[in-house]
Amino acid sequence: MLSIKKYAAIDIGSNAVRLLISNIIEQKGQPVQFKKNSLVRVPIRLGADVFIKNKISKENTQRILDTMLAFKLLMKSHKVVKYKACATSAMRESANGDKVVELVKQHAGVSIDVIDGEEEAAIIAATDLNKYIDPNKTYLYVDVGGGSTEFTVIHRGNHVASRSFKIGTVRLLNDMVKKETWQDLQDWIGANARGYHRIDVIGSGGNINKIFKVSGKAMGKPLSYFYMTSYYNMLQTYSYEERITELALNQDRADVIIPAMRIYLSAMKWSSAKNIYVPKIGLADGIIKSIYYDTVSSNTQ
Repeated sequence: MLSIKKYAAIDIGSNAVRLLISNIIEQKGQPVQFKKNSLVRVPIRLGADVFIKNKISKENTQRILDTMLAFKLLMKSHKVVKYKACATSAMRESANGDKVVELVKQHAGVSIDVIDGEEEAAIIAATDLNKYIDPNKTYLYVDVGGGSTEFTVIHRGNHVASRSFKIGTVRLLNDMVKKETWQDLQDWIGANARGYHRIDVIGSGGNINKIFKVSGKAMGKPLSYFYMTSYYNMLQTYSYEERITELALNQDRADVIIPAMRIYLSAMKWSSAKNIYVPKIGLADGIIKSIYYDTVSSNTQ
C-alpha cells in the first residue's frame, strides 16, 4: 500500500523567506521517504530592518503579507495537508514582530511560530543526516543564516553539543557582530570540537549550496579548506556589481556570500577541519520532518 501526502515548511529568515513543499512517501515495510516537490524563495531581508532599526518596516511588512498570501495559495494548489511556518532571528528580535505575526494570521490565514536560536538549532540538527554522514566520523554542522548561525557537533551519529550564535550574513554586512561574539564562538568550538582526532564540517544554507554548485563537485564529495580559501579570496577581487554581471550571482546573494564564507572558514579553521560537506539541507527540511514525526507520535498515542 503506497501513500503520498504533501507537507509544507515556511522558513521566515533574516535574509530570505522560503516555502518548501515535500512529498511524504509511505509504503508498508519501507522507511518513509521525504522528496522535495517545490521550493520558492523570496529575498525580503527582514534583518536589514531589524538589526539596524529594531523593527520591520512598512514596506517589508507588506511584502511579508503578500508573500504569505502567495504561499497560502500555492499550498492550496499543491493540496498540502499540513504545514508549519517558523520565523527566526529577525522576527524574534523585532519590536513589532508580534504585530506582524498577527497581521499575517489575519491577512493570509498563516500561523507563524517564532522560535528561539536553540529550538532552531534543534530542528536543523534533527534533520536526517545519516544518509550524508559516515557513522564513524565526527562533524561540526554549521547552518549559516542572515541573523544567526547554528552549530552542532555530531560524533558517531550522536548530537553531543549544539548552540546558536548571533553571527549571520546580514549582521556582518551591517558590521553588527562584536569581537566578543566571534571570541565566544571560537571558545565554544575549541571546547566542543577540538578534542576529537579528526573533524569535518557539514555546511548548510543558500550560500554554501551556491559555492558547491559553482565548484562542479559531485554530490557527496567535500570542498577542501584550500578551495574555500581560494574562492573567498577570488570573490573579494570583484566588486558587488561584478559579482552579479561576471559571476552570475543573484543580487541578494552577491553581497552576503562573502560574510557567509567568513563564517564557514572560521568554523573550519577553529575546528582544524580540512573538508566541508554540503548535503543541501536546512531549517525547512527539519520543519518537514518535525511535522511528520509529530503526526506519527500523536497518532500512536
